[in-house]
Parts: sequence; C-alpha cells; structure tokens
Amino acid sequence: MDEKKDLTLHMTKKGTPAIYKNFPMVPRVIFGVGCFDQLGDILLPKRKNSEAPIIYLIDDVFEGTPLTSRIPLLFNDKIVFISADEEPKTEQVDALVLMIKSEFQEAPSGIVGIGGGTLLDMSKAVAIMLNNTGSASKYQGWDLVGKPAIYHVGVPTISGTGAEVSRTTVLLGPNRKLGINSDYTTFDQVVLDPDLTKGVEKDQWFYTGMDCFIHCIESLNGTYLNAFSQSYGEKALDLCKEVFLGSLTPSEAREKLMMASWHGGMSIAYSQVGVAHALSYGLSYVLGVKHGLGNCLVFQHLEEYYPEGVALFRKMLAQHQINLPSGICRELSEEDMSTMISVSLSMEPLWENALGSSWKTQISRDTLKKIYRKI
Repeated sequence: MDEKKDLTLHMTKKGTPAIYKNFPMVPRVIFGVGCFDQLGDILLPKRKNSEAPIIYLIDDVFEGTPLTSRIPLLFNDKIVFISADEEPKTEQVDALVLMIKSEFQEAPSGIVGIGGGTLLDMSKAVAIMLNNTGSASKYQGWDLVGKPAIYHVGVPTISGTGAEVSRTTVLLGPNRKLGINSDYTTFDQVVLDPDLTKGVEKDQWFYTGMDCFIHCIESLNGTYLNAFSQSYGEKALDLCKEVFLGSLTPSEAREKLMMASWHGGMSIAYSQVGVAHALSYGLSYVLGVKHGLGNCLVFQHLEEYYPEGVALFRKMLAQHQINLPSGICRELSEEDMSTMISVSLSMEPLWENALGSSWKTQISRDTLKKIYRKI
C-alpha cells in the first residue's frame, strides 16, 4: 500500500477499521564517545569471505585526517571519498554501483557511510541499488524497491538530518528531488559517536541542527500527528531548545544534538514533515541549495503556518549570530520559478500533513511564488 494513502487512511477515517503502516527501525545502534573504534568488531561477523569487501563511502573532508587511519580495513576493502558540497544525485549512485560491480567479482559484504546526510543517503541508495536493477531514479517514490539492500551501516559525523534513522534516501533525479522511500532503505547498524561531530563549521552545524528543529515543528503541528510521532518529536524539540537556547558544554551539546537528530528522525518516520521541507525541495532542485540551509531560508517566512516555531527559530538565529543569505530568488527567471514551484507542489504527502486533505484549496502557485521571492 502507498505510504501516503496508508497514513491518510488511519488519520482521516476515525471510527472505521484502520490499516497501520509497519515501519522498519534500525535494528542495531551503538552510542557513546569513542564507539567508532568498535566498528571493526561490528563488521567482522558480517564479512562473507576475504573476496567480498566492505566499501566505505566517506565525506572527502576526512581525506588525510586521523579519522581515515581509524577505518578498520581488511583484505580488499575499499575507501571511496565523496564530496558533500552538492546534494546527492541518482546519477552519482548509478556511477558508484557500476564502479563497485566492475571492480569486484563478488558482491560486497557491506556498505559503510561516514559523513553527514549526503553521505548517509548516498550509502543507503548504493546499498539498495547493488541488489536492484536499473537506475536509482526508477525507485524515487514510495515502496518501489523490490529486493532488500545489502548490509549497510551509517556513521553520522554531523547531527540533525535524521538520515541515520529514516527509511528514505533523498536524491536529486533527472526530473525531481525525491526520496527512495522503502522498508529496505533503513540502515542495519548505526554508530553514534558524538566526538565525530567535533570541528564542524559553525554555520553548517546550525543549519543541520535546524533541519532537526524544523522536523519537530512540522511533525508536531501536522495532521498526521499521533502519540508515537509526538513522543519522539517532543523529546527532540526539548533537546533542540537545550542545545540552541541553553548553556551546555560543547560535549553535552554534541551528545544532546545527536540524540535530538535520532528522535527527530523517528518522529517523522510515523508522520511527515511539512511546508518548509516541501519548499526546500524546490530550492535544492533548481538552485542546488543544501538541504539544511534551504529549510532555514524558507522557515523564516512561514509565520502563517508555524508562528511559535518561527519565533523560536529567530531567537536561535540571534543567539548564535547567524546571518542567512538573502536575495537568492529575487532575480530568478519565470521558467526556473515555475519549475521550483512544481517540484514543491509535487510533494503531496508533505502538504497534506501540513494542511490536511484539502490542502490544494489552500495553496496556490502564486502563494509559493510570493514566499520564494522573499528568499
């Protein structure tokens, strides 16, 4: 059953028999300072033989750093450094899968993604496509994947996206930005080491953390909200307030933001995001704006939909002296603007969560154009 219809069924037809989505969760997770060094022991039982490598997809900011020397390489394991400067693309996934299949006669024992949301999404997608045919773009949508992914592990080095826990891998395809939403997408193992987030540049730390904060606001104010998603969303929101409005030590902030990301991702697993994410998808597709920044650029103009959340967001901006870019859509051509609006409106589950089943009567192309022109 389609995920959107599934959620709509049990949220809107109260009093009648409901069918509830049986969502997957990450089956194994390890948390704690220094736990990254247990990765070798975690992977050892998953190795099929010496000819079936572990492929490590790692953010290229770590190339030549001490982290690389801690990778538990054995036999013919391979490290592939990948730039996270741009959003992950279906064509990148296809190229990586082709490279792996061409270089190794035997299928890998597993894929390990080390980095932020871009690397985690890339790793999930590659793990899926090593067991499925065709281009990754073919599987953008809900429950289109036919065969399980190979074993895959996520190791986040920045907190906020929730990619470590979600059942989706968001990719820019040839025609749209859309996730591969599948029960097979979820990581088999996640390694949460707060110390891996040390040294993240301040603006990036803030934008990615705000992705988590906005997850919570959209989930907690959505029509898909239920006790399951609410329990995770409220905890994540409280943690975000501690991190971005409190006076924590750096180590406390790293640990709590990592947990906020986890809980925020769990919150939207059984609900949805909303207006900010729908508009951010358009920004990413047309202008290549990174996801966390895109959410921030949009969210600041959404008082009509999330008044309390926007007020908190502005306090966080002020406390951390973050100056958002401005004017990036002001001179956009009508053609590009139209494409951006179309991409945003195609995210129907997000709009339905935000505004209900009658969302099409509440949102027009002109409404979105006015918001985009403010950015």
